Amino acid sequence: MTAYRTALTLAVSTLAFASAQAAYAQNAPLPAASDPAAALPDTQDDIIVTGTRSVGRSRLDSASPVDVLSSAALQRQGTTELGAALSAIAPSIDFPRPSAVDGTDAIRPATLRGLSPDQTLVLINGVRGHTAALLNVGGSVGRGSAAVDLNTIPTVALDRIEVLRDGASAQYGSDAIAGVVNLRLREARSGGGATVNYGFYNTDIDTARGSRSTNGEHAVTVSGWQGVGFGEDGFLTVSGEYLNRQATNRADFDPRVTPSRVTGRFGDPAVEQYSIFANAGTTLTGSWKLYGWLGYQDRDTRSAAFPRLASATTALAGYPDGFLPIINTKSRDLNSAVGIKGEVADWSVDLNVSYGRNKIGFRTLNSANYAYGSATPKDFSDGALVYDQLVAGLDVSRKLDVLQGLNVAFGLEGRREGFQIQAGERASYDYPVAGTITGAAANAAPGAQGFGGFSPANEVDRHRRNGSVYLDLEAQVTDKLLVGLAGRGEDYSDFGTTATGKISARYDFAPWFALRGTASTGFRAPALQQQYFTSIATVIQNGNPIQTGTFPSVSPVATRLGGLPLEPEKSTNLSVGTVFRFGRFDLTVDAYRIRIRNQIGLSENITTSATQSAAVNAQITSLLAGSGATAARFFINGLASTTKGIDAVAHYRLPTDAAGTFDFTIAGNINDSDVTRVPTSTSTLNPAPVLFARSRILTLEDGTPGEKVTGSIDWSLDRLGALARVTYYGDVNQPGTTEAADVHSGKHLITDVELRYQATKGAQLGLGVSNLFDVYPDATVVANNVTGVIGFPYYSPFGFNGRYLYARAGLSW
Repeated sequence: MTAYRTALTLAVSTLAFASAQAAYAQNAPLPAASDPAAALPDTQDDIIVTGTRSVGRSRLDSASPVDVLSSAALQRQGTTELGAALSAIAPSIDFPRPSAVDGTDAIRPATLRGLSPDQTLVLINGVRGHTAALLNVGGSVGRGSAAVDLNTIPTVALDRIEVLRDGASAQYGSDAIAGVVNLRLREARSGGGATVNYGFYNTDIDTARGSRSTNGEHAVTVSGWQGVGFGEDGFLTVSGEYLNRQATNRADFDPRVTPSRVTGRFGDPAVEQYSIFANAGTTLTGSWKLYGWLGYQDRDTRSAAFPRLASATTALAGYPDGFLPIINTKSRDLNSAVGIKGEVADWSVDLNVSYGRNKIGFRTLNSANYAYGSATPKDFSDGALVYDQLVAGLDVSRKLDVLQGLNVAFGLEGRREGFQIQAGERASYDYPVAGTITGAAANAAPGAQGFGGFSPANEVDRHRRNGSVYLDLEAQVTDKLLVGLAGRGEDYSDFGTTATGKISARYDFAPWFALRGTASTGFRAPALQQQYFTSIATVIQNGNPIQTGTFPSVSPVATRLGGLPLEPEKSTNLSVGTVFRFGRFDLTVDAYRIRIRNQIGLSENITTSATQSAAVNAQITSLLAGSGATAARFFINGLASTTKGIDAVAHYRLPTDAAGTFDFTIAGNINDSDVTRVPTSTSTLNPAPVLFARSRILTLEDGTPGEKVTGSIDWSLDRLGALARVTYYGDVNQPGTTEAADVHSGKHLITDVELRYQATKGAQLGLGVSNLFDVYPDATVVANNVTGVIGFPYYSPFGFNGRYLYARAGLSW
């Protein structure tokens, strides 16, 4: 094993001699619309639209670090899941694959620079995207966040992605504390393509209590796109994707049954989804153009709760051998926008309106409500979460002949958000109507086992509005000095006003060397989901399920425990970096420091405990009486943290006459987060319970890898190509309530390889292996896995599924 790791480390070091991945290297100009297999262009002149409102600025000429990721790079790997594909090629992005965390199994969030998923703003064609209706309240990375679901956008619909690794609230508004991910949709008047991806796992699973192998758990993705031209320059690009993925299972052997066997299901959920996107634009008259897009996704996800072993209670409910509850999540997502842009008196004007909506319905299948006894239903409709967002924006800009060029941009934005919780059927959350059921289990708690439904008491329908105004100036002071200033003011109907600012500068000492830096303030408004979400659900703590109530911070329960009205998070971002370029080689190194104040966090699960006084335990029991919960939690401001790190991206492109073209890349992120303050409780209980203990703090500090380095070689010769990629992941801690209960992923190297045949027009083939050497995170130790369900830490940044073999066949025209 030592020799194996040494060899792979040496391989990464060898790649470092040349550097930087083809993913960062593509897009100026793009290959022809019908040519996804064309040779990769030289990327030093990649034109960006994120982080700057000046026309024609490239990624290497910007004052802030921006990655440009092509659709081809996203598709040259085993996964078709956008979040996972981004994580594989962008070291600053992390995409854990949680399991056994209810809805977060289905709506999986990504992080940037180790910060919370909701501290990264996601744009679609430069327009604010909407968050998912889901609030991540399970024990996963991003606990307590309501983030944009990247996987609602199929990769086939994308032309490229621009990742701004810098605070940008002054430019784009709330959420852009860590940075911005701008999804640029495909635009084509002609051409098209269709692709089928098929893959399966071939892996040896070594858990703490035993070993086994699997050769299956397949996934199939069928995708296609077509460009249609009309008028003089009009285009309509339609893209579609269908995914069918079987569930994976990496649970350990259950010591509670004899003989010991796997009783749980721990891994990726089963998914069936279809997505469709249409992007269009045309000239109306003169300089005025009409544009818009419409996308819809339907996703059916099935994950598993903890198994219920055979008992007298399960037998009464109709399961003499026990049962495994299935959590069925049905997500329907809509993305739409329409806009018009042109010129008025030499000013460029862009007016657009967008609407997004996400509805997540929940069902619990193969389950029981013990309070109904033998009359219990087996399947339950648990209710739904709904979030929608309406945004209207006006952007105006012009380049003036001041200094060596002054770009002036200003604009307005208005936004309306809504959040609903819809109740499920009575059997999913309550006792039966008195006198209607006989033979019920004595003293049984009500609700569907695995995932209890939302009750009428949980129902909410809340809205808020906000308006903002911004000014963005960018001046080329001399031929060497670039200076930018931006300011933004926002007013929210629920908490008032806030203002942010940003200054950026860049100095080119020589054509081959430049220094750049930024300083900015940022903010994130509390999500409606954080303000109003309420439920009673099973939460896993130290491997044990606990019935936990999540209460709004201003509810009577939360107020007595220390809850207060939520306020915006505030941040201060500082960055400094360098840009080197020599011919076909380029290197960027950027250091950053992000200080977040008044950060919102989801409190500890406050419950009775042998370590607390009898008086406090009695107060908590009384407070939760009648709620169906034995623990309570709520959101509260007051956390402070400092995140420091370095991003480095190097790329060298080597064209040869006989051997083809080689793209070498090494890209890395070193990141360190420290929680420097936790809020003081204002609870009326005496003594006050602890709101944030080590598990919550360490999740923020150690939930993502402190080091991640990716090295790759992408080779192409005429229609043939190959990719080899090695990624190093630092250790991640899935913390427990004590150090002995911590679960570490360990430090690991993941190797991916792919061979491909791609014609400009015609057949396209690809064969590849993700995780070639079948590497897993460190197995969960026996002491932290009393049920045997959780075989591996679900904080693992590369998942816990093992080796994946795949084939891709397509046709372009």
